Amino acid sequence: QVQLVESGGGLVRSGGSLRLSCVASGRVSAISHMGWYRQAPGNQRELVAGITVSGTTNYADSFQGRFTISRDSAKNTLYLQMTSLKPGDTAGYYCHYRIAPVVEREFSFWGQGTQVTVSS
Repeated sequence: QVQLVESGGGLVRSGGSLRLSCVASGRVSAISHMGWYRQAPGNQRELVAGITVSGTTNYADSFQGRFTISRDSAKNTLYLQMTSLKPGDTAGYYCHYRIAPVVEREFSFWGQGTQVTVSS
C-alpha cells in the first residue's frame, strides 16, 4: 500500500507562485505513472500534469508553460511548481500514483489534497 501526503498549498495573489509537494511512503515500487490533478467545487477532477519513472512529462494544454512537474526519487517526493497563478486555478490539488506490482494488476492511490486559493 502507498500513502500520499500533499503540502504546499495556500493563499496566493494572482500572478504569484507556489510549489506543491507530495511525499509517498509505503510500498512505493513498480510505479507506472504519477501525476497531479485538481478539482474545484462542482467540477470533475482533471489532470494537471503527469510524469513517468523515466522522467517523461505530460501536461494538459491549459497548464503548459505555467506548471512544471518533477520528482525526487530518492525522497519519494513529487513536486508541482506553479507560476503565473490565476483565480481560476483555485482548487484542491491531489497527487496520484498508479502502481502495477504484478502482471495485469494495477492500483491507484490518492492523497487527501492540498488547497490552493488564488485571489485577484
